[in-house]
Amino acid sequence: MVPIDVCRAMPKVELHVHLEGSIRPETVLRLAERHGVSLPADSVEGLREWYSFRDFRHFVEIYVAVSGCVRTPEDIEFVAREFLVGQAEQNIIWSEVTYTAATIEKLAGVPWDEQIDALNRAMAWGKEELGVEMGLILDIVREDDIESGMRTAERAVGSRDRGVVALGLSGVEGKDLARHLKPAFDLARESGLPIVPHAGETQGAHSIWEALELTSCQRIGHGIRCLEDGELVKELRKRGMVLEVCPSSNVCLTGIPAIEAHPIGEIFEMGVAVTINSDDPPMFGTTLSDEFARCSAAFGWDAEVLRGMVRTAAAASFCPDQVGLMGQI
Repeated sequence: MVPIDVCRAMPKVELHVHLEGSIRPETVLRLAERHGVSLPADSVEGLREWYSFRDFRHFVEIYVAVSGCVRTPEDIEFVAREFLVGQAEQNIIWSEVTYTAATIEKLAGVPWDEQIDALNRAMAWGKEELGVEMGLILDIVREDDIESGMRTAERAVGSRDRGVVALGLSGVEGKDLARHLKPAFDLARESGLPIVPHAGETQGAHSIWEALELTSCQRIGHGIRCLEDGELVKELRKRGMVLEVCPSSNVCLTGIPAIEAHPIGEIFEMGVAVTINSDDPPMFGTTLSDEFARCSAAFGWDAEVLRGMVRTAAAASFCPDQVGLMGQI
């Protein structure tokens, strides 16, 4: 087992982490009090108990409620700075951070230009003061209508010079649930913007096939149900498709009983490229460093295997200076 302090000190790259899902419980309470937002708990311990998810839809309800505590551009900048502090403490030098701008606009009325300005202030601060950087994956929620989806795609494409590195797809998985959003993915693809959908998390291999067909994606968020289809595994290997795997998140949300039973070990052994990620760390009681240590203990992976996964993540990243990033790990 690689000790947690070694995992924490190792230079790392994270490809799958949500900004709103990374807000610390203390900060959620502070924001809720500031803006008069009612929550089911008024203490950190109460929030952690609230984070005992019954199923994926329950998780989405809580995620939206937490997002609803972010009400101003100043809040956005604060939570982004706090996130970058946490990444710096773990020596995560590059993060690709999923952000649902449409939800913040819907719940708080903060226009997109004010959101991206706030995020850019935080990113500039993180680079100068902490030496860590992040790119934004602006995501569409599967339940969005096509007008909202197109608006998100247009914003993502139009903000490539302001830190947006990809278009994402999140929300509740389901057969053909994202098909109506294909024009948004077409716009991103035709503009040369990478696409990174969530798929194969709570639904089977068919959801991964759907993501490949609809989005012509560069990576897959989660993808752990690929083992249900041998032809899909072959296709993923053939394409060199990288999976952004979030072990503790999957244990909490998908019925996997423990890290030791997580399919990442078998997926890795079958030659599919995998990376380790934290998803929504405080909601799942984890950090990226914890995920590295837990996987090392569960699957007998030594430090060199973990470093190899970091190199896989760096090579699959959309970092503008990918050569420089590779040189740091």
